[in-house]
Amino acid sequence: MLQIRLGIGSDGPSNVFGARGIAVGALAVSLIAFSIVFGGALLGMYVRLPEGHLREDVKDVIRLSMGLIGTIAGLVLALLISSAKSSYDASNTQIKQITSNIIFLDILLEQYGPEARDLRVALREALPPTVDRIWNEHNNGNKSEPFVATAEAAAFIKKVQELKPDSEAKRDLQARILSAVANSQQLRFELFAQAHDSISIPFLVILIFWLTIIFASFGLFSRPNPIVIVTFFVGALSVSGAIFLILEMDRPFAGLLQISSEPLRHALAPLAL
Repeated sequence: MLQIRLGIGSDGPSNVFGARGIAVGALAVSLIAFSIVFGGALLGMYVRLPEGHLREDVKDVIRLSMGLIGTIAGLVLALLISSAKSSYDASNTQIKQITSNIIFLDILLEQYGPEARDLRVALREALPPTVDRIWNEHNNGNKSEPFVATAEAAAFIKKVQELKPDSEAKRDLQARILSAVANSQQLRFELFAQAHDSISIPFLVILIFWLTIIFASFGLFSRPNPIVIVTFFVGALSVSGAIFLILEMDRPFAGLLQISSEPLRHALAPLAL
């Protein structure tokens, strides 16, 4: 679910998706956009302009103006889709990197020997709470909540630091284990920092306004008939579908397009007794 907070906080206006307040789904926002855009087209189609407003020079001015607005709206849509897709792919890549780091870390612990068995057990115990924390951070949208490591993760790091290697090979393995832990922590912090990226409501409202007046201008010089209405319906459905994709990709850890947690959650096989 996406969330909208309306009001003024300590850091200024907070009209953003992902904040506390009224929860509104991406589908609901898209349906609202569809209703407004399609309604604008129907309104324009059923408006009867005086004859003086139907001259060719007036039509040309309207077409040129709407062409300019249409170009701007198209560029904004493309920009939003590209930005949301880039953010989605970046989060997905980071989750994959964390998964590979966890697997590599377990392999290093296995190579270390029996002394690291408790660490491998602790790693498996720390993984589910960490996964839950990552997904919850991106869904609750609480900007004021500071980062706090889970108790399981903190205990695991402490045990790694307490290892006492008795050979050069094990000292090298311990250094590589600490490096793998540090890499995983860095990716984890990057995910936390990106948890509150969001789309501005005024930006989205202006985009829908542009699309509405474009469709309304199309209807001004069209007579009502089934083909025209179906065409407007498909057009409004298309732009609202684009808005739906933007909002869904803006929340990669929730919704229909959310990143699956299963590969990370089940990255490590259970240890044999």
